[in-house]
Amino acid sequence: MDLRCRSNAVHAVLAVALLCATAGCSDAVTLVKETATSGVVTYLFKEERGGPMGSPHRKGALKVMEKKCPSGYVLLKEGEVQGYGSMSSVEGQEGEATGRRWGMQFICK
Repeated sequence: MDLRCRSNAVHAVLAVALLCATAGCSDAVTLVKETATSGVVTYLFKEERGGPMGSPHRKGALKVMEKKCPSGYVLLKEGEVQGYGSMSSVEGQEGEATGRRWGMQFICK
């Protein structure tokens, strides 16, 4: 195999990874239970970093609602929703790391 082909393949993989990172492939902000005129948007937060109101992902969640409802929206309810858990794969570390999520139910005006 030619070394140039390997180099091109590595560059292609790096380009896809960079595109994925800049496009926001994470689930920090998620629109769930979407209908034509309403939905629920959830986002990650950490209590020690300002809680749900101080989360940098809150702005992203508000932008999702603004995009969904160009004429405006009304928040019906908001509060903590079920997050996710994952076990540590590092040997010697115990416990479970839990991601906390905040949800906002909204309806378009």
